[in-house]
Amino acid sequence: MKFSCTPSQFADEAEAIAMATARGEHPLALDIDAVENDFHWHDFQNTTYIVEGELTIEIRDTGERFVCGPGTMISAETPAVVHREISDGYRAVFGFDRDPRELTMPIDKDPAVRPAELGGG
Repeated sequence: MKFSCTPSQFADEAEAIAMATARGEHPLALDIDAVENDFHWHDFQNTTYIVEGELTIEIRDTGERFVCGPGTMISAETPAVVHREISDGYRAVFGFDRDPRELTMPIDKDPAVRPAELGGG
């Protein structure tokens, strides 16, 4: 599963929203409080556009760590990448592959219950 953290992709929130919209994504801008969560996965595709602050993403299967600041676009080639997030707080535009109201809960899924077709637990 390819994961990328690409800096210097946009200048501000309006540009991030425009990029997400142009890519056919459903953009949602959110402020995220300080976080250091457990490894988890999502059952949706999304691109994260960091507007303010910094977010560190750690990928469980490879041990890679990505430090992503303002202007950075974060994406995974496929859903279900097991990862965790560490941050003192940040603002981002999340470009979802579907209307955010259609997302299943909880958003952060337990790796132990990841379906086999998505790479097992």
